[in-house]
Amino acid sequence: MKWTLEEVAKITNGTATGAADIDSVTTDSRAVPTGGLFVAIKGEHFDGHDFVDAALAEGASAVLVSAAVAGEPRVQVSDTLVGLRLLAADRRQALSTARSVGITGSTGKTSCKDLLASALGVGTWASPRSFNNEVGVPMTVLGAPDKTEVLVLEVGSRGIGHITELMDVVRPDVAVITSVSASHLATLGDVDTVRRAKWELVEGLSPDGVAVLPSADPTLLAWAKRDGQTMTSFGTDGDVQVANLRLDDLARPTFTLRADGDEVGVRLPMAGAHQAMNAAAATAAGLALGRALPDLAAGLELAQASAWRMEISSGAHTVVNDAYNANPASMAAALEATVAIPGRPIAVLGLMAELGEAAPAAHRAVGEQARQLGFAAVIVVGEDPGIADGAGDLAHPVADVAAARRKIDELVLDGDVVLVKASREVGLEALAKELVA
Repeated sequence: MKWTLEEVAKITNGTATGAADIDSVTTDSRAVPTGGLFVAIKGEHFDGHDFVDAALAEGASAVLVSAAVAGEPRVQVSDTLVGLRLLAADRRQALSTARSVGITGSTGKTSCKDLLASALGVGTWASPRSFNNEVGVPMTVLGAPDKTEVLVLEVGSRGIGHITELMDVVRPDVAVITSVSASHLATLGDVDTVRRAKWELVEGLSPDGVAVLPSADPTLLAWAKRDGQTMTSFGTDGDVQVANLRLDDLARPTFTLRADGDEVGVRLPMAGAHQAMNAAAATAAGLALGRALPDLAAGLELAQASAWRMEISSGAHTVVNDAYNANPASMAAALEATVAIPGRPIAVLGLMAELGEAAPAAHRAVGEQARQLGFAAVIVVGEDPGIADGAGDLAHPVADVAAARRKIDELVLDGDVVLVKASREVGLEALAKELVA
């Protein structure tokens, strides 16, 4: 990547003041590389314009702003978020020979991304963490090396039109929908609307692109047929099939993948039976790119999960850290994975955010599932729309993370298996880290 400040202004429809050469882009004023362009993003609780001077002092070559600031070199635009997206779209155009895989879904996006990046191997560029929003997707593309052969991009959505806005950045050759379930219902309303929001990724496919869809979702399969879309499915009865699934003592799945009359055994280092389906989705995407099944399987076995996603740490007790986020489907999968590990299961749970009117019933179902699966205790941290009601006498409601730690010290014995999971706003990742330490 090489831009002059004038080129940045032209791409973003902005006005340049001063001169600079740009070879990278960042939105973090604390980590500005030499030659970097600092983009001042306005968020709900912060404003990057407050850090323009700090970014320049750290060595930024220039800043992209939407407000009048004194610092320079700078490019001023009407909206820095739009400017960031335009820069990423230009970068994606420069990477025109690279194939692109977009991955969306209610659950499994990040794990599928990690699995596919590992399966494809050298020449693949994937988002370093869960960079799946209007900032993260452009930043992933802007960070791609010149010699990138395949881009693997996780693409999230909190509303209709969110994915469509990013299609000039993603330009997918393969579109993967891992699953559709109740998530972001506070903004999307119902599961049918969630499905339509995810379908935007398929609508953004190149003319010869391939949609990778779960065989368990007949509506998505029907939409592909309706639209004349080239499609491959994954699941227990899909074009890429999972069979002979079993879990070891750390809930790591071993299974058979079948595709095109061939089959291969796979043992994943990532915990949870649900990871087998994520691996099948990744495999279907790899096959759509022309890779061979045995090569993909070998790469899957080297995959490492992103932080705070079913991280299992064994010591006096076993900690299952799945604290990155939570919705009903991922919560159910985490509970089922935890009880597959030998030991007395205890759950430390919190709010599943953005469920709207569905929240009380969804949280109550989590508590009921924990009770039915045989959990010995359910510690409910902070706001609770219903987990404790569902868990009944197993529930131990506590006000905050500090109180949760005291309750854990009181309840947890050597040999127990402790699941830690909630939406990010609850902050349970810090608690999980303490338990591991």
